[in-house]
Amino acid sequence: MTLKTFFAALLVSLVAMGGSARAFTDDQADDLYERARDAIEQTRYDRALAALDRLIEMKTPRTDAALYWKAYSLSKLGSTAEALTTLADLQQRFKESRWLKDAKALEVEVRQSAGQTVSPDAQADEDTKLMALRGLMNSDPERAMPIVEQMLSGTSSPKVKDRALFVLSQSNSQRARDIIASVAKGNANPDLQLRAIKYLGIMGGDATRQVLVDVYRTSGDSAVKRSVIRSFMVSGDRARLLNLAKTESNPELRGDAVQQLGVMGAHTELAELYQTETSVDVKKRILQAMFVGGGADKLIDLAKNEKDPQLRKTAVRDLGLMGSAKTGDAIKAIYQSDASPEIRKEAINALFLQNNGHALVELARAEKDPQMKKEIVSKMSVMSKNKEVTDYLLELLK
Repeated sequence: MTLKTFFAALLVSLVAMGGSARAFTDDQADDLYERARDAIEQTRYDRALAALDRLIEMKTPRTDAALYWKAYSLSKLGSTAEALTTLADLQQRFKESRWLKDAKALEVEVRQSAGQTVSPDAQADEDTKLMALRGLMNSDPERAMPIVEQMLSGTSSPKVKDRALFVLSQSNSQRARDIIASVAKGNANPDLQLRAIKYLGIMGGDATRQVLVDVYRTSGDSAVKRSVIRSFMVSGDRARLLNLAKTESNPELRGDAVQQLGVMGAHTELAELYQTETSVDVKKRILQAMFVGGGADKLIDLAKNEKDPQLRKTAVRDLGLMGSAKTGDAIKAIYQSDASPEIRKEAINALFLQNNGHALVELARAEKDPQMKKEIVSKMSVMSKNKEVTDYLLELLK
């Protein structure tokens, strides 16, 4: 199976897991937002605008951030009037937004440069300033700290603030950690908060993990909570992830914790959670996490013995996303022993996802039900470069 086919199949699996429309929209919004930020970092402002406009139309919690970055991109493209209109829209619609301070600073900058193209020297000056800051952090961190704090709380551009935070994350000093912790607790714009949470996860240590716990407990922002969950994974904090997967009342966030346990390969914990979880949607995410973590044995067991047909189908589908050497025989056995046509069709699809032509040919030769045989041959007909399948299809044409 090609990489493209694999990810297409994975997307099908993720969509099939279900969940609320809002959960999918939030994930989609996060993806669009990251794409827009990446484009801005690469100075590809036209591309960023396309993603930002879609994000604004979606009306998610990212809308105020999207408006800010849209205005920023427009200003870089010299579209002063549109940039100012967008900033006015942001300030009118989101009077309590944590982006307002940055928006007002950007408005001053845009008005000062009205009628002029953006000078490339401004970018060079920012880079020079950041290089000087990095050097000062290495040679005299005590003198650098107040400068960093001023940058983070003042009217510096988002790029300078972002890079200043990164420079801080490279320091082992307690003051640097305290500043990052303050930003992570929300004393900055939301983008910086999410970046600070990420850095805390990378930095590790009991003290920073406790900060993450405090941020999670006090924040009502689902994006912040998801970021903390990812940072727990990065820092290797399996215990806190397991606790969230057990106790978080929001099933979407509970599922996020489950997903990160899968990335960590927490097979035993996932099997335990599956037995106690009551939400079908979260159980589907546990199955997905088992696939991500390579937990084939438990998936095979659930594919054979799970009483809920939807969950059993999900388990079979996820087995198909694993290598055929590990699961092919199990999927074939499920097809041969399960009486449910839906499960048998899912097993055929799973073997198709593996490009497991050998197993499909064996099943087709033995199948007596014309409809099921047609289902198998249908999958074979779109498989490529599989000699055994090709030979069998030629037999059928004789």
